[in-house]
Amino acid sequence: MERVDVAIVGGGPAGMSAAAAAASADANALVIEKGVPREDREGLGPDSTDAAGLLDYWIDLMGFEPGEIPDDVILRSLDGADFIGPSEKFQMDETGIDASYPEFGLAFHRAKFDDWLRDRAENAGANYHLGDSVTSVESTVNGSGHEHTLTLSNGEAVTAEHLILADGPQRTVTTKALDQFTTDRVIEDVLNPTEVNHIAYQEHREVPEELYEPGRLKFWWGLMPGHTAYPWVFPNDGQVARIGLTMPIGLDIDDYDTRIWELLREDDTQIPQGKTYIERLIEREYPGYDVADFPLAEDRGKRTGTETYPISSTRPIESPTDAGIAVVGGAMGGTSAFHEGGDHVAVRTGKIAGRLAGEGDLSGYNREWQDALGTEFRRNVTMAELVGGYQPSDWDRAFGAAATMVNRGEYNWRSTIRAGLTGFKLLYGYKRTKRQFRNNGYVQFRESEYSV
Repeated sequence: MERVDVAIVGGGPAGMSAAAAAASADANALVIEKGVPREDREGLGPDSTDAAGLLDYWIDLMGFEPGEIPDDVILRSLDGADFIGPSEKFQMDETGIDASYPEFGLAFHRAKFDDWLRDRAENAGANYHLGDSVTSVESTVNGSGHEHTLTLSNGEAVTAEHLILADGPQRTVTTKALDQFTTDRVIEDVLNPTEVNHIAYQEHREVPEELYEPGRLKFWWGLMPGHTAYPWVFPNDGQVARIGLTMPIGLDIDDYDTRIWELLREDDTQIPQGKTYIERLIEREYPGYDVADFPLAEDRGKRTGTETYPISSTRPIESPTDAGIAVVGGAMGGTSAFHEGGDHVAVRTGKIAGRLAGEGDLSGYNREWQDALGTEFRRNVTMAELVGGYQPSDWDRAFGAAATMVNRGEYNWRSTIRAGLTGFKLLYGYKRTKRQFRNNGYVQFRESEYSV
């Protein structure tokens, strides 16, 4: 049985960031990653998802300096994002948040980003175990401390003083590991992937030169049912863009009027598959073109230019730090449908947990991640709550008002007055909803609820 100071389940951005921080604190850190194949990676690697990119202030939240991310990881700089409703459009050219990175953001290569984080962790002294999954976790907590025994799919076992759970939004290990310490509510009910997650599907496609907008992220809202459902186009390198969508799991076509959602058809008998949605989006947005004019870049993504993956879209939980456990990134519910992924949350929570575990004391973890990321969590949770139940016309009203109100990523009262009653309602609703989540009210499971 191998013994380590810190065992980390999952080798994505959260897990590798934790490993680098723990090893830098002179701890014996081990990352356990089952590994999946990708078209653009040699061998197995983490099951990370291709996010839209990184916004300027996210790089600061990650704790990276401008220029620290290697050039070969960055595909291109971004200069803005377009939010498009059925008939209204809102353009954002600045995030409105102070940041060190000089551009709006950047698009990056998913596999190379993961490999870079792995190199950082291994250079710091962490060990990486690839190819086996964790099948069970048994924890012992008593007056003398805590110990966690992880059984692997190859039959071997690892024992660690501290455990960091970084297995992403599927939470195949996290829920059972935490439910050793739950009583009235179980984590599986709070973070059940089949209920709280979204599904995302995307295709890497070559875009005709005359249509390609290399510096713009594009999001469409109000075209497909589900208030957190939206298609997108994200530019990568060359003429390649990722065309995809996010939508909640388990929608029922009978709950929606197919006449008002432009990507539905009256003869649809069920919610369309991702591929169908993309075909319809291309037909709508690029008249005179069809999908054949956007050939797949089959050497990208997880499988022949396509990928399907879960996105956690819920509220974060605290960790049972008295048991020597920290949950990070998507595993803790720390990502949102409103920021299309959560690499910045994953890296930052991983760094905090890894450093504290490496120093031998996780007790400050919940406080530290809330201090670092509370503003981001509160904003995203507020937005998700605010738009619940939006219909296509609601998105048009919101984008029309936002286009008048927001200047350089910010708003002021003069521009709000110009937006009229809709602008006041939008601003008042946002502020009123945001108050519900003050004092870390966005946390949905507190440390005090564990029995340790």
